[in-house]
Amino acid sequence: MPASKSAPGLESLSVIEPVCAVFRRTLKGAGLKYTLERAQILDSVMRQPGLFHADELIRGLKDEGFRVSKATVYRTLKLMQDSGIIQRVLFDDDDAGRYQVVFGTSAVDLLIRTDNGEAMQIEIPELKAICDRLCESRGLELKGHRLQIFAGPK
Repeated sequence: MPASKSAPGLESLSVIEPVCAVFRRTLKGAGLKYTLERAQILDSVMRQPGLFHADELIRGLKDEGFRVSKATVYRTLKLMQDSGIIQRVLFDDDDAGRYQVVFGTSAVDLLIRTDNGEAMQIEIPELKAICDRLCESRGLELKGHRLQIFAGPK
């Protein structure tokens, strides 16, 4: 919902639904409950500073004294992906993949170094314009995009 036109400079602000509500809606749609374990996983994920592995998340939860199974964490991460809260970032040498929080952000494009796995967020303003034109030419509305560039030393 755009802000009131009477407030100068606030036209681009919008109300963002709380991440918990978004996740609960996805769970309800799948016929699942919002359990204490899922709440703990969601909280831990939202505190991740950047890319993270599921195993790192599990270790962190256990270090905080929470008891969650590996299967519960992986199933919850998948549900969070379905909710648009996180995205999976695949690396050539990493079958498990890594994740990053994307909820409440604009598109998160990455430049990923293949030699050390470092992922840097990049902004390409022209890319959104291209995506908008592509969708509009097909009578569609852009809902998001994702670009991952893999690069290594010369």
